[in-house]
Amino acid sequence: MNRKFSDISIKKRFPANFWMLSGVLAFVTLLSTLILSPRLVLVLHPSYSLGDVADKNIKAPTDFFVEDAQATAQQKNAARENVLTVYDYDDALSDNLKRQINKAFSLPRAVFESPAAKKGSKQPVNRENEILALKPEFEKVLGIPVNDGAYKILENEKFSSNISGLIISILSEIMRNGVVASKDLLLKGNDRGITLKSLSDDTEKTVQNLKSFYGLDQAKTMVRIVGEPALKDLDYTLVNLIVDLTQRLIQPNITLNRSETERRRNQAESLINSTLYKIQRGEMILREGERVTPLHLLKLSALKEQTGKKQAYEKGIGTSLIIFALLTITYLIHLKYQKKILHYQNKNLFFISSVIILFLLILQLSASLAQELAPAAPMSLSPESIFYAIPLAAGAMTICQFLGFNIAFPFAIVLALISAIIFENSYALCLFFLLNGIMGAFWVQNCKERKGFIKAGLKVGLLNMALATILDIYLIDFAGFKVLWDWLFAFSGGVIAGIITAGLTPLMELSFGYTTDSSLQELANLDRPLLRRLMLEAPGTYHHSVIVGSLAEAAASEIGANPLLAKVSGYYHDIGKLKNPLYFIENQQGGKNIHNKLAPSMSCLILISHTKNGIELAKENKLGRAIQDAINQHHGTTLISFFYDKAKKLEKEDQIVNIDNFRYPGPKPQTRETALVMLADVVEAASRTLEQPTADRIQGLVQQLFNKLFTDNQLDECPLTLKDLHNIARSFNKILNGIYHHRVEYPDKPLPEEQKEKNGSTDRQPPDAIQPVHPADTDDSPSTLKRLGQS
Repeated sequence: MNRKFSDISIKKRFPANFWMLSGVLAFVTLLSTLILSPRLVLVLHPSYSLGDVADKNIKAPTDFFVEDAQATAQQKNAARENVLTVYDYDDALSDNLKRQINKAFSLPRAVFESPAAKKGSKQPVNRENEILALKPEFEKVLGIPVNDGAYKILENEKFSSNISGLIISILSEIMRNGVVASKDLLLKGNDRGITLKSLSDDTEKTVQNLKSFYGLDQAKTMVRIVGEPALKDLDYTLVNLIVDLTQRLIQPNITLNRSETERRRNQAESLINSTLYKIQRGEMILREGERVTPLHLLKLSALKEQTGKKQAYEKGIGTSLIIFALLTITYLIHLKYQKKILHYQNKNLFFISSVIILFLLILQLSASLAQELAPAAPMSLSPESIFYAIPLAAGAMTICQFLGFNIAFPFAIVLALISAIIFENSYALCLFFLLNGIMGAFWVQNCKERKGFIKAGLKVGLLNMALATILDIYLIDFAGFKVLWDWLFAFSGGVIAGIITAGLTPLMELSFGYTTDSSLQELANLDRPLLRRLMLEAPGTYHHSVIVGSLAEAAASEIGANPLLAKVSGYYHDIGKLKNPLYFIENQQGGKNIHNKLAPSMSCLILISHTKNGIELAKENKLGRAIQDAINQHHGTTLISFFYDKAKKLEKEDQIVNIDNFRYPGPKPQTRETALVMLADVVEAASRTLEQPTADRIQGLVQQLFNKLFTDNQLDECPLTLKDLHNIARSFNKILNGIYHHRVEYPDKPLPEEQKEKNGSTDRQPPDAIQPVHPADTDDSPSTLKRLGQS
């Protein structure tokens, strides 16, 4: 029980529309902040280039560090230079060469050492051919080419193991000392030595005596010197052969490892921390009027990098709170009490939110584009000049088209204040967008044709030029051609605002179901297909609708409602009768009434259905939500008294007729225009029953019908006042007196046949039952409106 009571209490404190409103405000706030976030960073950290003149002081908001790039670079270079060059020592190369030499010499030697060769059974010619055939394989295994002469000498020596042993001995001695491909490269820049890395076991050692290593040419020269003791007793030809083969077999076993050297140097460089110096909070980074130097740029870059994210986050929260407070206060003190907002509140709030988001996007993109275009312009052009071309006034102009100037006015204020956040709290631009937004909405409020938007845009353009001039004078900023640029962009901004408004209006009409005066002007054309069909298929209803539209239009002008909407609503309020036109008295001819053969309940259902049929036709013809509401609400929940009374007479005494079955389903009129259509509808239909429609009879009839609707509570949900009802009645009396005014009789009386033909009009036929104006309806009883419509 307590929980149920608590739920009811919460619902009373926070109704459904409260949660909807809160959700919309939160959504708009969040999305607006996200749209503005790139500009927030720009506001926090203005962008300067080398040589620019600072337009304001910039102080350190907190302690931060600035890197000394030069000192850091010096330390990193020193760290790289401290890394010794890495050379790889291939200690297995000598053994590999030894195996190659032994294997190569063993191939032809095996021919001489074979059993057949030892017994002498093999012919010398065959042996020579066999050894010669092994020459390619010998060269391949040895790894170097051997000419025929050298190969012949080796053949004569039977590829002696002494020769191969001498070659291996000399070669091993030289390789053991170390051979490099380029000794000049080794000695250059390696005064402190090198790191020699063994490939076999990854051991390393530092070698400082680099001159001890042989270069490739030096190693070849050292072959004869190293081998001299062992070769001195040999034949000169054989010595030259051994020296030549050894020289050509020499390979560098110490090679530069560039990738490893670079990796170690990069690693050493990465271990060096940046050299920093501290900028204390409150310290002046850049003074107004100073030219920006590389040091200034360094400090500004460090400030943005170290504090940008935190400050942008804090700035984003502050911006969200500002926007939320701005929207909430605007709603509470202004929008909440606007009748146009209260009617279809959710739809109107979503519409306003969509326009805010759309124009914030336009504002953000335009501001960013201006910042990019200004420096790249061939002529001297400031971003502030391009800012004047932003068509922000189109937002208020669009709102005014659908919700009126009273809603567009605070909307223009909200957009202007938010623009100040984007433009670094610029008072001048805030004032510029505020004034052109308000005046743009003011000039567009009575536009009923598409060309009116362009005219309003031209006016806004001229106003923008005047405002730009005033701001240039105020800021003392009119040097060179700046004023001309300001005029050009300001005027184009106004024209673009008018074009955007003209383009957005039909899109918003389709998206949100609004009906503007421009659309109503088109619907008011009596040559529209639907009205022509009404004229041909239901002429009585057509004539009735035209008069209802005229009555509603005149009354709307008297009470300050929308005359165009009231007139068009009157034209279309009975289009549902097209489905069954002959079931309505105004379309019946010859005095035959179809309802005489129907049960009262069936007749009632047919009459009630014309509102539902009318809504379906309105949707098919895209008449707009306002017209559909008029069709649906113009009967409210009124009682079809004729058929109700008829049903009571036909029913037996023990049966009860349910009165609700003879009432229209409603709803009751929600707007003044729909209420005017209801009043005009009943007055026009009833006025046809007056036999002698004098001014007094018409006034009494109007007062009687108004009293009936008033006491039946049909006008409870629309914003009409008693003063409005008095003015409406006076307007109806004036028009009806014009319609039914007394005519002067001509002296020549027509013949009886002509008289009968002249009175044959269905509009002048006496009704079956005339409802007189009862005195009881015009007395001073509390439930009536006294002397309604009297001057």
